[in-house]
Amino acid sequence: MLRAFCRLSYRRVKQLLDLLGMKCPSKSALQYTSAKLDSSFWQKVLKATSGNPYLVAIDSTGLSRSSPSYHYLKRIDGKMPKVPIKLSTAFDTRKKKFCAAKVRVLPAHDIKDAKFLLRNSNPKIAVADKGYVSERLYEFADEHNILLMIPKKSNAKRGHYRKKMSKHFRLRTYHRRELVESSNSSIKRKYGSSVSSKTVRTIRTEVYTRLACHNLFSMIQRLLGQSRLKP
Repeated sequence: MLRAFCRLSYRRVKQLLDLLGMKCPSKSALQYTSAKLDSSFWQKVLKATSGNPYLVAIDSTGLSRSSPSYHYLKRIDGKMPKVPIKLSTAFDTRKKKFCAAKVRVLPAHDIKDAKFLLRNSNPKIAVADKGYVSERLYEFADEHNILLMIPKKSNAKRGHYRKKMSKHFRLRTYHRRELVESSNSSIKRKYGSSVSSKTVRTIRTEVYTRLACHNLFSMIQRLLGQSRLKP
């Protein structure tokens, strides 16, 4: 958590804690431990730090594997490298916390992670953009008593569950989706838009730790009375 919040390497985390007089294992032990933490563990962490959401917004964003130098990019061919890491999140628009997340190291369509996010966040209402339009997703939401609000797509096929959900669509509620976009952008600004880990598990641990830091420190700010709460 300290590595994600301060944007340090494992070696510098070890040095910092030694200077503060705190016992810390070697950097290789920290790397080994991060590789042991799987996705199910981090889903429990997000669930414990976010609570039970009522309305969630679903969206995805991209992260690069490293932070390249623009000087050398210009010398090579002037093109940015592809973004191989994809982060899909379910964001509680009331508590401003991440309820569930899915990290992929290969490109995939947004719809592949939608059921996973809804299942792990278990909200009453979910909003998403047109990229998540799918009759199977509407059916899944109806089976789990989730009201799914997605704008109509002109070339989408008709369906029973799609028509059923569209009757309850509210534009004002749908605009809550903008919060997840700003939160994804906030995560990149605070903790960086690239990851330094190399293996799949360490990449997931690095990304999930950033989301957990966001949830924990927003909770601490509320406890200290530093957040802007409505009277």
